[in-house]
Formats: sequence, structure tokens, C-alpha cells
Amino acid sequence: MDLTHLYHQMLRARSLESVVAELWASGLISGEMHLGTGEEAVAAGVVTHLRDGDGLSLAHRCSPALVVRGVPLVPILREMLGCADGLAGGMAGHMHLMSKDHLATSSGIVGASLPVGAGFALAADRLRPGAIAVSFTGDGAMNQGMALETLNLATVWSLPLLIVCIDNGWAITTKTGAVSGGELSQRAASFGLVIDKVDGSDVEAVYEVAGGLIARMRRKSTPCFLYTGCPRLDGHFLGDPLLRQAKDPLGEGRATLTSVTRAALTRTGAGIAKRFASATAMLSIMAKARNVATRDSRGDPLRTARETVKRRHPDALERIEAEVAQEMEAAVLAATGSEQPHDA
Repeated sequence: MDLTHLYHQMLRARSLESVVAELWASGLISGEMHLGTGEEAVAAGVVTHLRDGDGLSLAHRCSPALVVRGVPLVPILREMLGCADGLAGGMAGHMHLMSKDHLATSSGIVGASLPVGAGFALAADRLRPGAIAVSFTGDGAMNQGMALETLNLATVWSLPLLIVCIDNGWAITTKTGAVSGGELSQRAASFGLVIDKVDGSDVEAVYEVAGGLIARMRRKSTPCFLYTGCPRLDGHFLGDPLLRQAKDPLGEGRATLTSVTRAALTRTGAGIAKRFASATAMLSIMAKARNVATRDSRGDPLRTARETVKRRHPDALERIEAEVAQEMEAAVLAATGSEQPHDA
């Protein structure tokens, strides 16, 4: 697979989510918004290998993989806008995007993508020899009971299921290491799954490793587990307060710092030692969040892929970016120019 094609898919995924972020900020999309910015290399590197008859089960950050899978952009946007002609009639929202035509589904229930993926894999094994299923999940979801049960059943039933575990280092607001014991890949290996690891910021590496696992599954129905790390560029959700304070400590963090300082200096409440200990802990959290935000920004997989394309295929870069910009402009006009969204 040519890097230019992979970059094209990554850029389409990121561009759609940039559009979604703008619509959300303008108030046209209501509720929390969990973007998959930073996961584009994993989505492009894995989903590009899928073909008709393969199932795709996703978690709540589902947009990048659906875009790569070929789900039309306008119904995705219309669903998020709450319109009757969205993917699910405007009733599901961004965490439960589904497309029957593409055998693709997603769920906001933590860990649910694994058993759904096992169902896709069982159907593929019985009805479509050579077809496979892929489940995307997060590192935190690997602690759910249904996820562990799926690891067991996938092995016992020899299901053609690839579980892609995306570790962005966080379980909502808690660091992964504080809630997950041991290595997640070794946990999967203990159930008998074939395991591999890859840098989720390197789309070519993801494509190569995922391709090898998927080819193996097509030859012999064997469950596989791919562990990959990648950044979480927009926090747990858009407007994540920790990320806002980390990126703008003098602006967004001023109110928090003022409150922490006032609490530490007050004459009432806990003893002065405990109050200053709490203040120190809060400042440490803010400092760590800023470090993570800065590190993740430097590790943006889309930026890395773009630099590589610019170096290897400079003539293609402008064409790709122009095509994607035109596609997104047309999708936004089509999604927002007819029936108005609910609650708009």
C-alpha cells in the first residue's frame, strides 16, 4: 500500500473530526464529544486491509475507522447533528455510529466492542469463509469482564477476530498504569491469542503488522491481538478541563490556581500541612497534564505522515490536501444546508 493512500485516509479522518469539533463548538452538536484525533494511523493502517464481508466493531472514538472504511461522510455528520436522515435516524449520536452496509458498528459501553466483534467473527467463520472481524478497544476497556470473556471465547472457538488495543496512556482522567496490572499484550497471550505490538504513530508500521495478522487469520481462523500506543490529542472529550488548563495555564488555569491558593491559605478546615499537601498535589497534576499535552502534540501521527509524504512524494501532497479540503467542504454544505438539526 502506497504511503500517499494511507496519508489520504488519515487526513480525511482528521479533517472530518476537525469539522465535527467546529460544529460542536458552535452548538450544533450537543452533549459530550469524544474525538479520535491521534488514532488516525491505527485506523488507516488496520482498516485499509478490510474487504467486503469483514466486520468492524468500534468503541466510542469511532469516526476515524468509519471514514477509512468508506462510510459516507454526510450521514455521519447528519447523525451527530441529530437529523432524521443520519446513520441511525439522529437518535444514536457520535458514540453509536453504525452502518449495516459496511458491517460496522460502535458502542459507548466500555468493553462492548469485543463481544460484538466476536459475533461478527463467528458469523464470518460460519457464513463467509475467509472473512474476518476487527474490534477496536481502549486500554481501560481491557479490564472489563466482557472483554476478558471475549478473549477466552475467541480462543476456544478459534474465531477470526483481530482485537486492536489502542493505549493512549489514560483511562479517562487516570493514568493507565494506575488501573491496569501487568502488560495487556501478555494478558491476551495468556488466553492463547497471537499477539504483536506496533507504534500507533507510524502508519506504515501499523499497516505492515496488521496486514500480517489479518492475512494469517484469513488462512487459518485464529484470534489475534495487536497492541498499539498513540497520543490522545484532545483529551478525554472536547473541552477537557485538564487539557485546557495544561495548554493555557495563565488563562484557563488561573481560576483553579486562585482557588487552590485561597484554600491553602485559609485559617479554617484541615491543618496547614494537609492543605499545602493538597495544593502541591493539584499543582503536580496540572504540571503532568501540561507535559502530556506538549508531548502528544509533538507525536501527532498525521504531522509525521505528512512530513514523510512531503519528503518522498512532494508532488502528491498538494493534490491530496486539495482533494480532502474539497470533499469536506461539500460534506459540510450537504449536512448543514438542508433540514435543520434537532435543538439547533
